[in-house]
Amino acid sequence: MRSALCAVLLSISGILSAQTVRNIAYEDETVRFTVITDGVIRLEWQPEGEFTDSPSFVASERDYPEVEYKVRKTGRNLKIETARMTLSYRTGSGKFTASNLTIKANDGFFTWKPGMKQKENLKGTFRTLDGLDGDYQTQAWVQDMKKGETRQFEDGILARDGWTLIDESENFLFDDSEWAWVKEREDKECQDWYFMAYGHDYKTALKDFTVFAGKMPLPPRFTFGYWWSRYWAYTDREMRTLVDKFHAYDIPLDVLVVDMDWHYTDEGRGGWTGWTWNKSIFPNPGKFMDYLKDEGLKVTLNLHPADGFGHWEERYPALAESLGMDPSDTSRIEWTNSDKKFMANMFNEVMHPMQKEGVDFWWLDWQQHVFDKKMTGLNNTWWINYCYFSDMERNGDKRPLLYHRWGGLGNHRYQIGFSGDATITWKSLEFQPYFTSTASNVLYGYWSHDIGGHLGDSIDPEMYTRWLQYGGFSPVMRTHSSKSGALNKEPWVFTEEYTNVIRQTVRQRYDMAPYIYAMARKGYDDGIALCRPLYYDWPEAQEAYDVKFRSQYMFGDDMLIAPVTKPTTDGFAEMEIWLPEGTWYELHTGVLLEGGAVVKRHFALDEYGVYIKAGSVLPFYGDDVDNLNSNDEDIYVTVFPGGEGSFEMYEDAGNDKDYAESYATTCISSRWNGNVQTVTIAPRKGSYEGMPECRNFKVKVLASEAPVNVTVHGENVPYEYLGEDLAFVIDVPVADCSAEKTVVITYADGQPALAEGLIGLSRRMARSIEALKFRTGADPIDDLAMMGTINEAIMYAPEKAAELAEAFMKNYSNLPEILKQQPRINESDIEWFLQHSGWNL
Repeated sequence: MRSALCAVLLSISGILSAQTVRNIAYEDETVRFTVITDGVIRLEWQPEGEFTDSPSFVASERDYPEVEYKVRKTGRNLKIETARMTLSYRTGSGKFTASNLTIKANDGFFTWKPGMKQKENLKGTFRTLDGLDGDYQTQAWVQDMKKGETRQFEDGILARDGWTLIDESENFLFDDSEWAWVKEREDKECQDWYFMAYGHDYKTALKDFTVFAGKMPLPPRFTFGYWWSRYWAYTDREMRTLVDKFHAYDIPLDVLVVDMDWHYTDEGRGGWTGWTWNKSIFPNPGKFMDYLKDEGLKVTLNLHPADGFGHWEERYPALAESLGMDPSDTSRIEWTNSDKKFMANMFNEVMHPMQKEGVDFWWLDWQQHVFDKKMTGLNNTWWINYCYFSDMERNGDKRPLLYHRWGGLGNHRYQIGFSGDATITWKSLEFQPYFTSTASNVLYGYWSHDIGGHLGDSIDPEMYTRWLQYGGFSPVMRTHSSKSGALNKEPWVFTEEYTNVIRQTVRQRYDMAPYIYAMARKGYDDGIALCRPLYYDWPEAQEAYDVKFRSQYMFGDDMLIAPVTKPTTDGFAEMEIWLPEGTWYELHTGVLLEGGAVVKRHFALDEYGVYIKAGSVLPFYGDDVDNLNSNDEDIYVTVFPGGEGSFEMYEDAGNDKDYAESYATTCISSRWNGNVQTVTIAPRKGSYEGMPECRNFKVKVLASEAPVNVTVHGENVPYEYLGEDLAFVIDVPVADCSAEKTVVITYADGQPALAEGLIGLSRRMARSIEALKFRTGADPIDDLAMMGTINEAIMYAPEKAAELAEAFMKNYSNLPEILKQQPRINESDIEWFLQHSGWNL
């Protein structure tokens, strides 16, 4: 009777403790169990009973939300039950072992005991891609790798086993000073574990991780624009010419990266480490920075800080004096990351003045010793990331931002990542999408790559273009390369064909910026990265884990990306792609494909493996956006064929620190009722500083026949039909963001999608017909000529779109016979045309 009563009382007190004592479910002289979420329990054994409440490098959070759980103690047997798992421990039995502790999933998915090893960890990431050809190390200078080795991923927090144990027993802690600083644990004999139970619900596990390990920050909006970076000694004049050319070629740009040649690099004035502007090529750094700001650009400078400060640096005297040194002394000021006095004064005397001059954030390029000189085991990369990020957080009014290499678990709080110097090979291109999406398993959601590769002797324009296309669907779109005249990736140095695709690829990135930014917000809220593996959504499908499809990933909730990672043969790259169950719209060809299958697809240079869930409704920009500084751009509510959908558009001030609470959302949706499609833009909810009251909305319906009628709130409105896109656009006359907007589109019959691939086929045919003229000098006639002008024909007579499309598809199926009817074309020309247009694929 007494044991039963004790069990009941403990159960009640357990629920109360969730509200009042930070979810401590059980505590005695040596053991403490804390329920963090229904899928995470902290387990502490401390022989002296002095439990650790200080944040650790991974477990940075100590205040948890309310959780329901039950605690039962019968004699010495303790049970703690949450909605997901049940922990059993024999109290008074000491350190956690397989003989006194068991955790079981309530659904029977697993039974865990201490000492068990995961069998199928899904991995996380690793420090850098420096010197890698794919995952193979080609260089001897990389600190933590040997030449000739295959790089191994660190374990992530997810596993097909359904559970994860994170051991913080020996990790560093933060102290409670104003600027929290590293401290070592006093008791290294303790056990401090975090057990995660999730089965195959990977998304919930990621959010659970943020509850005790902190959120993945939302980078400034400009982060998702285009970054120009090149290891090259550009002068002030050359930089201005570069920016002018971006304007002239109508290529958007947000971030200008100035590599290490911004400072002196010659012996006696600098080197790899440097802190003083090179006045020979930047005569007036302040004026140069003013110019870049007038152009709406954000600026980051490269730092290799490991060698500290030589006496020749402009800021040496001020820094030396602040450290209590004689400024007239010529001794080098050593760089020690763990030295709080040095780091604080370095920021105050060196970094902060340069930030006031216009540096928006810093590119940290630490390639030297892995661990701190004074504090054993302190990872320099991990800690310098924390220092720079937290300094900006404490002392600036903008969102903190840096880019640097990965330092280890917990570094997701200090982003973004700089992946380093990969080799210029197709193998590297194939590896990077897998590397990037897998990093989401440790919430490192913002790897920034040297798009096009870094180490090499020349540029293959096709490889670079494919790499840039991938970059458009990566977290950060930043080109870069090593210091070589042969590695110039300026868009206008390529032939017209490549330059046009490069421009369109960058423009497409900007078109999708509202969608990308909304998905980045989801990363902050839920811990789900922008680029994530397919097994998050299809955990029971073996294909989602298959190495054959490892380069595929989800780009947000609605897009599946299958990167083109091999060269073309006869003008087309052939890829095998796994499409999960459902219907998918192939963006660049305009075809609807059924999933649940592996499909073989062929891509011309201007086509890419982008698959959007059928019926999606996504917010895009138009083609007149040149940077992401503004907050009142026109929004194209883009409706995809094949079903119904909805989306929550996100907006905030773009670079403020208050985004956790200061933001707004707008729900957009599309619904069908027979032959009537209703697109709704709901009233905006929320607010933030500088929020515009009005915004122009347009509804763009893709791969569709023309409607017979369009109304907004019952009033007839016109539309514009775009023949090249087989789409129509409706200007919504109501701009007030607080008002609901209802667009009703009526068609002649059903859901009139033109989604059999006409968009891609018509583009290929037009290109091949033009090439045929140059090849033969012959002018196409009749059906062939009309196939080359199908887009214009539909644009001029959109009411005949279905009829014209049907005629095109009929002619396309009969293309060999149509070619035989053309004058001055022989069998060789016909064979060439069928290959050039991709007809025979």
